[in-house]
Amino acid sequence: MGLIDTHTHLESFARRGALPEILGRAREARVEAMTTIGTSSDHWELYRGLAVAHGPLVRFSVGLHPCSVAENWAAEVAQIEAFWHPSAGKPRPVALGECGLDRYHLPKDDPAQAETIIGWQKEAFAYQLALARRLDCPVVVHSRQAFRETVDLIDASGVDWRRVVFHCFSEGETEMAELLKRGGRGSFTGILTYKAADSIRAAARLQGLERFLLETDAPYLTPMPHRGKPNEPAFLRHTAEYAAGLF
Repeated sequence: MGLIDTHTHLESFARRGALPEILGRAREARVEAMTTIGTSSDHWELYRGLAVAHGPLVRFSVGLHPCSVAENWAAEVAQIEAFWHPSAGKPRPVALGECGLDRYHLPKDDPAQAETIIGWQKEAFAYQLALARRLDCPVVVHSRQAFRETVDLIDASGVDWRRVVFHCFSEGETEMAELLKRGGRGSFTGILTYKAADSIRAAARLQGLERFLLETDAPYLTPMPHRGKPNEPAFLRHTAEYAAGLF
């Protein structure tokens, strides 16, 4: 059975010249496709180039990650739509994102600055949601310690929830139920294999096998038995095998 890594970050592998080995091991592990996820304008052209050079194994997305949002966020997100323009050629992005909200990484020692940053994040997220609605494309969502706010912004945007994926889903059954009743879904990383992740496993079961999505989020969140080492798309097989037992 072939696997799809729905969310990975190939930038670090490409920049250090390790991508051929990474993609080779992925093929050996029967990973038949992967989406390298755009997080800032520094990566978008690189990822389009990788999709050209290594398609259809490598697909790409374009978006501004909440932790990449700064005062100049408007100038960055204004560049996104051009990747879908006919003049940009093919391949086009398979999704917009990752975008969303992240309260975990806000400065803890400066509440005023934290509120300024989360304000920028909300504006940048709302802009990208409106763009995704206009382009009628899937949305890859990042939400950390901001689930309710993230859901509310998506509700307000009018985006088709059936095209919304909460990547690296790390909430519980209550939050998964909120996604399911709207038609959205979560995707699951190597965290699924961790001993303390009972609530995440329960959420995966609630979503069900037919709607199940896998990702590595490489080079982060390495599954067992390689936890502690840098993650890579080939390790998706470990999470898939664990999930097979879970279901």
